[in-house]
Amino acid sequence: MTGERQQNVAGKAHDRPFADLPAGIRGMGQNGEGRGIPAGFSMTDRSYSRMKCPVCGEDCIKNASEILALRHEIFKPCPDCSGRTFDKQVPLPDISIAPPCSCGKRFIDEVFAHVYAIRIEEGDLNRQDPLRAAGIPLIHPGFAMASAPYLPEKSLVLLSHTITRQTADRLMAEVPEMRGVVKCGDFVPGIEDIDLDGIPEVHTLLAGCDVRANIFTAQTEPIVVYKQQSTMHIEFPRGYDPKIIAVGANVRKFEPRTFVDALCGAGTLGILGALLGVPHVILNDAWYAAAFWAAYNVRVNGEQMKVDSVDLKYDYEEMKQRPVEREPRLIAETTGEQSIEVYQGDFRQLHTVLPADVDLSVIDIFEKRDRELTRRVADEWRSRVGGEVFIP
Repeated sequence: MTGERQQNVAGKAHDRPFADLPAGIRGMGQNGEGRGIPAGFSMTDRSYSRMKCPVCGEDCIKNASEILALRHEIFKPCPDCSGRTFDKQVPLPDISIAPPCSCGKRFIDEVFAHVYAIRIEEGDLNRQDPLRAAGIPLIHPGFAMASAPYLPEKSLVLLSHTITRQTADRLMAEVPEMRGVVKCGDFVPGIEDIDLDGIPEVHTLLAGCDVRANIFTAQTEPIVVYKQQSTMHIEFPRGYDPKIIAVGANVRKFEPRTFVDALCGAGTLGILGALLGVPHVILNDAWYAAAFWAAYNVRVNGEQMKVDSVDLKYDYEEMKQRPVEREPRLIAETTGEQSIEVYQGDFRQLHTVLPADVDLSVIDIFEKRDRELTRRVADEWRSRVGGEVFIP
């Protein structure tokens, strides 16, 4: 539950109506059940740069330093790379497949031409559909780029509302750049209502792994934020993020000893507080996927913090069984010079577990246009928690 969500891009990808999507958490259809980090696992060794992915079970998650070291070269073409550029608003004029370069990369338009051709053959699309109907591309890692990328292997998560499992399996087998394939609906995954009403919906992972990272530019070290894309909202790093700027400005102004990110999503704003040196940071979200990935991202960015270990209290599968929590429960905590805690619960009940010395809080609610609601939320927080509070 977070205002980090962007407009549901999935709902704008194609003009066909959405259909046949799972209605609730029980219909997730995720791969990799039973895998991941065991409860109580303490990630203590700073040199341990690979972490088991809770979705696919592979060593596909890297520490922030490794991801950041790759970003300047990962999507850069070699001298022999070439690729055609296509108009995404019209059908592909030539159904021909260009193979990857000898360096292993391929221009993103060529990759999408490959995806389009397979979907035509499988009957998911017809020859009159524009190229954009092939799906929504989410690259891994995602960050603000000046030019279109040349994709290496396993760097693309594809979202589509019309794709079938058979097609998804074929894409994973034949398109080397494919990382995962998700069937999406016309909704934002997770909690959309501040009152926690209704059954949360998620998209369906059909094949591969849909865990991917975004890199957000901050005033200190950039922040690397992982999430499972089928369970959380889409974000596009822009290189200039007003929320990140607001957190930096408020942390520098008030110099808090304790900083709370009450609706943390995958943890970006709370982790920024820790990177800026706040001694005690508390993150919270009622949605299981948000709370889990916030905790995981503390570990991912831990090399840039003054922490020795991150203790995760629950594994991913355990948290799925209680997808929405009202009463806050501790999900993870660190040891070391900085104290970072992650809770899963209703932010309006978070005051029951907070210390008395909270100096600064950020409440990143989704419904920012409702000024009366934002005023009421901020006033209620001040009366229960105290300290400075802002809504970015």
